Amino acid sequence: METIVHDLSNLFLQLGMAGDADNIDAFIASHRLAPGTPLAQAAFWSPAQAQFLAGAKSDDANWSRAADELATRLT
Repeated sequence: METIVHDLSNLFLQLGMAGDADNIDAFIASHRLAPGTPLAQAAFWSPAQAQFLAGAKSDDANWSRAADELATRLT
């Protein structure tokens, strides 16, 4: 049974980044998605991060809600 909470903090941890609110806010303040750019295709992700985010959106994966929240906050 999976016990991971699929929230924004844990999404950042899955991406290999700090998951605390201050670091999330700092990341969002310094990164923006270009209009019409899917989250996984943003230039600031590593290939592994982009692949994870693309999978998070496919087939309504467990991470899709957190990925949607991140995309919304980056616009």
